[in-house]
Amino acid sequence: MTTGTAPQDSMASPRSWLVGFGHGPSQIYFQANIYTSLLIMVAFLVASWQMAVLVAIACVAQTFTGWVIRTKASDLIFGMQGFSGALVGAATFATLGSQWFSYPIALVGGALAAPVTWLVNALFMRTPLKIYGLPSTTAPFCIVATIIHFGFERWWVESSSMTIDSTTVAFFRSLLTNVSEVVLVDNVWAGALILIGLFIANWKVGLAGLLGSVVGTLCALALGESLTETGNGLSGYSGVLTAIALSVTFLKESVVSWVLALIGTVVTAVVTLWMHDLGVPTYTWPYILTTWVFLVIAHYIPSAERP
Repeated sequence: MTTGTAPQDSMASPRSWLVGFGHGPSQIYFQANIYTSLLIMVAFLVASWQMAVLVAIACVAQTFTGWVIRTKASDLIFGMQGFSGALVGAATFATLGSQWFSYPIALVGGALAAPVTWLVNALFMRTPLKIYGLPSTTAPFCIVATIIHFGFERWWVESSSMTIDSTTVAFFRSLLTNVSEVVLVDNVWAGALILIGLFIANWKVGLAGLLGSVVGTLCALALGESLTETGNGLSGYSGVLTAIALSVTFLKESVVSWVLALIGTVVTAVVTLWMHDLGVPTYTWPYILTTWVFLVIAHYIPSAERP
């Protein structure tokens, strides 16, 4: 579970960050499972081996930097100082491709994710917001990736996507690409691998991810998102994270948590459409903003308990 804590005074052992690297990719979906991480890394390889290398570099960089700045050992071991870095590596590839300077940028960006994570956690733990127990989740990734996106604008690479003009194709393709686009990959096979990894970690997590994908797609179609964006997973991926986060991760699983997850996924779809209209990198902001708001709401619902 990706809750995150502030750095502690005692430095964890070197083994902690090595184990944490193994859990980093799976923590993108709130899991600390080496098999899930392996399947996610294979999913990156399916998309591009260069992308997989950038993800690994950035994940190692954040995890190691987290160790250097004395992050709590348990946070390192469970991959909480690695998943944002992994996403930074993926975003670097999506923005800059495999140009030679992508690799040092991913290294620095991954390392930067560690102190940014500390800052976001400090905001939630050392201010009046601490009563809500909000997680930093993927916000550090979004912040660092946006810096890279605009800082290296002249070197952007063109992204290609499959053109879709069939609602049926868009719907069924999106069920898997919604899952893969969480890590900026548009590939049904990658999505299938990641979804299998989620079910391996916990069948309820896999079910929540699938639910979020279905609801996200239905909402995207209802809101008039293009079939190409919907079919390529660009309209529904944040809903996958929202569904998992609210149903079985940041709230104790119950009827209430699943209802909040369902409603939250719908709200996430609306926020996604709104952010698309802004013309700025969306990344996982729709999931982040929706989840933060719903966790604040859940604080005032007695039956919505935290784990």
